[in-house]
Amino acid sequence: MIANYTVSGMTCHHCAHAITEEVSAVPGVTAVDVSLETGAIAVTSEEPIDFDRLVEAVSEAGDKYSIA
Repeated sequence: MIANYTVSGMTCHHCAHAITEEVSAVPGVTAVDVSLETGAIAVTSEEPIDFDRLVEAVSEAGDKYSIA
């Protein structure tokens, strides 16, 4: 299953890498595809991932990021 979100606050490849790393660490996430250009993030998992877990992971990447 793939869930699509938008992350705001990304300005460089370091930002995209930090978000990919943190979201990838969420239990159940099998893949993360981040587009720096559009702010889109596609999260692949076997089961639905609780949105609050994703919010927490994005926040861990940096407090200037937010996910919707």
